[in-house]
Amino acid sequence: MDTKLFARIGAGAFVAVALTMTALDLREEPRVPPTETITVWVPDGDPLPARLRACSAMGELAVSSPDCRAAWAEKRRRFLGIEADSPPAERTSPPANSAVPPAPEAAPMSPLAAEVQ
Repeated sequence: MDTKLFARIGAGAFVAVALTMTALDLREEPRVPPTETITVWVPDGDPLPARLRACSAMGELAVSSPDCRAAWAEKRRRFLGIEADSPPAERTSPPANSAVPPAPEAAPMSPLAAEVQ
């Protein structure tokens, strides 16, 4: 068979498939777009998130800002679950029963080990 004939059959098959797919697509009913859901943020009266966003927008200047340092300290306190009324000294002190045990005494050396040193 001739190569041109194969090319014409292939082109005809491609056009037939394209027309069939177009007809099937046009036959379907158009999809209704889902309704847009709008969520409105209502502040809960806590100014900390707004202060943290402002500090984030400040960039490196926030490191030297006392307001940002206070906001970060408050966020850290809330995250760690430390109560606000406890003094800072109580927060950093280790528990009373966490004493470090004394180091064991060195064993007496043999005369041979004393010569090596």
